[in-house]
Formats: sequence, structure tokens, C-alpha cells
Amino acid sequence: MFGKRSNDGSGKLPQAPAPRPVVHAEAPAPEAAAPAQYSVPEAPAAPIPAPQPVQQPAPRREEPPAKRKSARNEAYYDTKSQVFSALIDTIDLSQLAKLDAESAREEIRDIVNDIITIKNFALSIAEQEELLDDICNDVLGYGPLEPLLARDDIADIMVNGAGMTYIEVAGKVIETDVRFRDNSQLLSICQRIVSQVGRRVDESSPICDARLPDGSRVNVIAPPLAIDGTALTIRKFKKDKLTLDQLVKFGAITPEGAAVLQIIGRVRCNVVISGGTGSGKTTLLNCLTAYIDTDERIITCEDSAELQLQQPHVVRLETRPPNIEGEGEITMRDLVKNCLRMRPERIIVGEVRGPEVFDLLQAMNTGHDGSMGTIHANSPRECLSRMESMIAMGGFTLPAKTVREIIAGSVDVVIQATRLRDGSRRITHITEVIGMEGDVIITQDLLKYEMLGEDANGKIIGEHRSTGIGRPNFWDRARYYGEDKRLAASLDAMEKMTS
Repeated sequence: MFGKRSNDGSGKLPQAPAPRPVVHAEAPAPEAAAPAQYSVPEAPAAPIPAPQPVQQPAPRREEPPAKRKSARNEAYYDTKSQVFSALIDTIDLSQLAKLDAESAREEIRDIVNDIITIKNFALSIAEQEELLDDICNDVLGYGPLEPLLARDDIADIMVNGAGMTYIEVAGKVIETDVRFRDNSQLLSICQRIVSQVGRRVDESSPICDARLPDGSRVNVIAPPLAIDGTALTIRKFKKDKLTLDQLVKFGAITPEGAAVLQIIGRVRCNVVISGGTGSGKTTLLNCLTAYIDTDERIITCEDSAELQLQQPHVVRLETRPPNIEGEGEITMRDLVKNCLRMRPERIIVGEVRGPEVFDLLQAMNTGHDGSMGTIHANSPRECLSRMESMIAMGGFTLPAKTVREIIAGSVDVVIQATRLRDGSRRITHITEVIGMEGDVIITQDLLKYEMLGEDANGKIIGEHRSTGIGRPNFWDRARYYGEDKRLAASLDAMEKMTS
């Protein structure tokens, strides 16, 4: 092994000069765009227009890198394909499977170094290292996705076919240089991901929800439904789990508002977290569950297991899609109904999107206080309306007033999470459900977020304001758990901050 590495090292030195002609060979790519520059520089002869070329490079330099990158990519991917084929012919995959990940990676690197030396590919040291990492990721991991999965600042990875990948960073979607060899490589990586949780994706079953080992949510939709190639979406989970204290630091909620949320989670209020896509509903749900007592039995129901509860007594359930014959499907409603037979103290539904909301509401008002769930809606009032419409989706022929009475008697608090246009996330409402007045569900806001404007950088300026409610509807529940004094202090502090 040491002999191999010394040969590789000596092999790299003679090859180091070789890439320089390749770099110069690519240089014509920007020169190809030069005529566009020369058409403007008829003015450069004069001394005054000289600054214009200094201003224009900024926009014009954005084009050449893209061309240079694509030109390099074609040669790079051609080289990578040849090395990869030689590796597959050389390596014993059955023996490789017996090694741990680090040893397998070292073995692959040694063989790839030998292949590069024997075939005398013209690669710089940096390109060779990049090639080694890419091939190791292809064999042992998730290929080009590995560098993105390793970054903790990325919230979402969106792959639109083999040649286009976007990521969300700080609430903004940006394009990356990541690309796949072809659509077959992308589909192969998707199949590797979903097979880990016993699911499959192919032409007969082109839509699949799955998860990564760290809990990140994965959605795959393959051809023929995805016309331009397989579409892969990954909702990444941060390695460091967020807490309410961190949300306070980010400005998502005030310290006093966070204290009220802690009390809501502690005193077993039935909570529905409402918000749009990417607004942080699951993150907030994880934060609230941190204040559940450790001696409570919690059962979670999810389409793909995302929740990361820290309590010791947690039972995690996950839905199952139908098999190739269309049988064996286990729906969310099946899970929620089965939960009631498992002696739960709290039921937590990762995302309510259908008739299972009726069973969750039934659980909330039949002794399973403190149950929680998330729902897609743009406001607390719309959240209640959506729950009513989802019950109707289940085919229940109940009068509208009866359905609203069930909702009003089950849900205690609706928490609204919103992603603002600048990419920041805020908890915009903490709203209580009071009861019924005629045919209308009555609610009251404890805390609201009001936008005041934006700064010079486009960041939204706003503040959380108390509505002046000094005695919320769950006051007796807070007193039962000995949290009434802390609740009163938090509400008073919120009112003083507002005034």
C-alpha cells in the first residue's frame, strides 16, 4: 500500500505541468466571447471610456466562468467515466462490502490513483483530488449530493434532472454547479436512498417519499411523470437541533413569547402548528416537544419519520405505500386510529393533510391532552377552515356546526409560522381557540407579529406585540400544573414591551 502511494505521489508530479495546456486550451472559451467585448472597445482608444471596461467585467465575467466550467465539465466527466469503468472492472465489490466506510474509501482511492497513473490522464492535483472524492461518493454514498448533504447551512436540495440542482440557503433559493453524469445516475442514487427504508421508485411506482438516516425528508418523482428527468427534493435537517432559545436569537420569537410557548407545551394544551411550505412548522414542533415531561408516553405518526423527540418513551410510526400489486397500504388515518389502542398520553402527527384530522381531534378531546400536529395554512383562521374541509374530504356527513364544535372543543392553541419574503422565519401568531358563538368558532390572539418596513439591505423590520390578554383561556390548566405565575409574568412582560 505504501508503495502504491509513493508511486502515486511521483505520478502526480510529472502530470502537474500537463494540465496547464488544458487550462490554456479552455481559455479560448472566454476569448470566444471576446468579439462582444471588442465591439464595445472601439471607444477604449479614448482615455475617458477606459473606465467602462473596468465596470463591464463584473457582468461579463459571469458568462465566461459558466462557459469555462461547462467546457471543463465535459472533459472532466469523460475522464471520470473512463476511470469509473476501469474501477468497476478492477475492484472486487464483494470484498469491498466487508470493509468499513473509511477503509473502503482508502482502498478505492488507492485503485483510482493507480488507474490515473497507468492511463496517464492529464489532471492537476486539485482535479485529481476532486475526481477521487467524486468516485468514492458514487460508490459508497450519494454521488454529487454528498458535498451538499455535508453542509449544515442548506435547508433544501432540489434536483431538477441531471443537469440542474438548486439549494435553499438563508431562505433564498440559488443554483449550484452540482450535476449528475446522466439521468440514469440520478435515478440510481434515488433508488439507493429509498431502498434504505424499504421503498422503491421506478416507472411502475414513480412517486416516493422516503428519508435519509439523519431524518432528512426525501421526495422523488421519476419519469414518465417527471418529463425532464427525475426530480429529487430533500428537506435537510440540521445536525444541531434547534431550540426555542435559538429561535429567540434568530428573532423568530421574543423571549417572553418563547416562555409562553414553553408553558403551552408543558401544560398539555392541544396544539396545531400552522404555516406554509418551508416556514419551519416541523422545527417548531420539535422545539415544543422538548418541554414534554420525560415520564409521558408519546406516539408519533408520520409519512416519513422526521420528528426528533428527546424523550425516552417515544414510539415512532410511519405510513406505508401500496406494493406493486396496489395492496398493503397503511394510511395516516390507520396509524392514528391504531394509536388509540396503544395507551398513548400524547399523539403527535407530523403533518395533517387529510381525513386523519378527524381521528386526531377525537383523540384530543377523549383524554389525550397535549396532542400536537402541523397543517398547511396561511393564518390561524384559515387553519381551522382547512381542518373543517379535510373532515369533509373523509366523507363524514356531519352538520357544519357539529364539525366546528368538535374543532373548538379539541384544539386549544394555533401557532402560526411564516417565512417572510426576505427569507427569514417568524412566529406570527399565538392564537387561542375559545369556543363557539352561534355557528362561528371564536379565537383570540395572545401575540402577533407586525411588519414595520425594511432596512437598506431588504431585511424586514417588525416586532412581536402583545394583544393585552392578561388571562388566557388555558389559565386554569396552567394553574393545575403550577405554571400560572410564570405565565402571568410572561404576559405582563409582553404587554410592557408593547406599550
